[in-house]
Amino acid sequence: MRLVIARCSVDYVGRLTAHLPMAPRLLMIKADGSVLVHSDGGSYKPLNWMSPPCRLEEGPNLWRVVNKAGEELRITIEEILHDFRYDLGVDPGLKKDGVEAHLQQLLAERLEVLGEGLSLVRREYPTPIGPVDLMCRDAAGVAIAAEAAEQGEEAPAGGRAVRPRHWAVEVKRRATIDSVEQLTRYVELLNRDPLLAPVGGVLAAQSIAPQARTLAEDRGFRCVVVDYDELRGIPRNEMTLF
Repeated sequence: MRLVIARCSVDYVGRLTAHLPMAPRLLMIKADGSVLVHSDGGSYKPLNWMSPPCRLEEGPNLWRVVNKAGEELRITIEEILHDFRYDLGVDPGLKKDGVEAHLQQLLAERLEVLGEGLSLVRREYPTPIGPVDLMCRDAAGVAIAAEAAEQGEEAPAGGRAVRPRHWAVEVKRRATIDSVEQLTRYVELLNRDPLLAPVGGVLAAQSIAPQARTLAEDRGFRCVVVDYDELRGIPRNEMTLF
C-alpha cells in the first residue's frame, strides 16, 4: 500500500471526461494495481479511481494511470506533501455475517438456483484480491469449449455465443453498485487464467438495487434474487395477511 498526499489536479479521459481542480488530495495506490483519489470528505468513496488491470506511469509532475481499454487517469502534481509505503501482507478476507455466510452455504448446496449444469469447484475460491464466494464449473460451457478446441477454433462456431466455462458468484443480502464493482474485479482477474477462462459473473442476493441490476446486466453478469427461507426449506404461510 502506498499513500501519497499531494496538491494535484485530476483528469479522467475515456468513455467520459471528468476534471478535479488543483487541491490537496490523498492518492492511494494498492498492491492489486488500483489507484484511488480521495478528498477529506465524501465518506469512503473516492473522487475518481482506476480499477485493475492498469499500469501507473510516474513522471516528475504527471502520473498517468492507463487501463487495458486505453482510458487514462491523469494526475498533475504540483507538490508532494507526504509519500508513505507499507506492506499490509495477505488479507484474510471479509468475514460474512450469519445470514450472508449461511446464504453462501445454502447456495453451494442448491446450485440449480443459480443456473442449470453448474457444479461447485469450491467455496471461498482464493484470488490475490480476496476470495470469491463460490466458483462454479459450467458443464455446457466446458463442452462447447472442448468442441471448439477439437475443431481448432478459438471460439464456438456457427454464431453461437461464447458460454462461460466457469462462473464466479458473489453472494450478498442486498446487492449494490459496490457489489457489482467487486464482482467485476474478481471476473477480470480470473479471466487472466487460461485454465478458467472464460469466466462469467453471477450476482446472487436477497435483493438487488435497480442501479446495481442495470450495471450488472450491462457488464454481462447474471442476476439472481434468492429467497432465504425457501433455501432453508421453510414453507410459506399462505394464510398470512401481510
